[in-house]
Amino acid sequence: MQESPVAAPTITTKAARNGAVIVSLTGTTPSATVHYTVDGSTPAAASPIYQAPFLVFANATVKAYATLAGHADSAVASQSFKRNIAPGTLVWSDEFTNATGANQQPDPTVWGYDTGHNGFGNHELEDYCAWGSDKAPCDPANPNAWVGTDGYLHVVARKNAEGAYTSARLSTQGHFSLQYGRLEARIKVEEAQGLWPAFWTLGNNIATVHWPASGEQDIMERVNAALDPDWNEGSIHGTGFIGDTGLGTKYFFPKGETAEGWHTYGMIWKKDSVAYYIDDPSKPYVVYTNPESITKFPGAVWPFDPGDSAFMILNLAVGGDWPGKPDAKTEFPASLLVDYVRLYAN
Repeated sequence: MQESPVAAPTITTKAARNGAVIVSLTGTTPSATVHYTVDGSTPAAASPIYQAPFLVFANATVKAYATLAGHADSAVASQSFKRNIAPGTLVWSDEFTNATGANQQPDPTVWGYDTGHNGFGNHELEDYCAWGSDKAPCDPANPNAWVGTDGYLHVVARKNAEGAYTSARLSTQGHFSLQYGRLEARIKVEEAQGLWPAFWTLGNNIATVHWPASGEQDIMERVNAALDPDWNEGSIHGTGFIGDTGLGTKYFFPKGETAEGWHTYGMIWKKDSVAYYIDDPSKPYVVYTNPESITKFPGAVWPFDPGDSAFMILNLAVGGDWPGKPDAKTEFPASLLVDYVRLYAN
């Protein structure tokens, strides 16, 4: 005999920028799963599972219901948003402002941490450390990520006296997510053998469908020492197109420029389209489209329009399958600096 229905989830909002809102869905029945849609359609078991607050900057109707084995499904909660925010409007950002006079923790309502020494699927060499972690080789007196009084996010790879590498991998998973828009970050990297900095996204549904079905968007990614011309690679990954068989395009900097200088790395994400640019959003260096870009891959599935959102990652890896190990010329500490992360309506 089926028990009484679970309680309907609640829909709450928090202001972002210029009329955009961050939407949270809260189930009040313990262990219940919340499914939702943003296009006004009635959610069902195949609809995205809510994993994190998500940004709404366009007209949308959010509907959600809760389900739990042995119980009847909840009623559907619904809320409409009339935004009509003009393209190009700033709708969310982290400016890494710090006026305290001392280095500070990155905003814990936005950024969490992936931690540990499991190689992260790439045989990386570092231990990733969270703010305040005292589990060796992490050292809370020498953090691997902080917001400095200079107004920059510092992501720092270190090598300790015993030869162990530490670094940080910041993630908005579970805290904040987005779908569509023009996402960019102003970044400065150090370049040396074995260093692997990146700014990228993964789909919230990685918790249920796993990688690569969740999709991956690599906005800023490069390895090792500077070349002439220097480069950045913009890639996308999904089921049927990963790794060397995936979709990646190198951007080559103009003569005299390297990734060690400040550059703005951006992604323009629309339905059926992911484009990347450096410094000038009017001049994408690659545009990937669905289905044209994936038809050559048998069994490929475009993962970027399931009605779910994606979370951001900023990290500085040491070693791994792509860059190889650091060498005698690699200096530590090495830093990835981020001036801001911004999202604009499109």
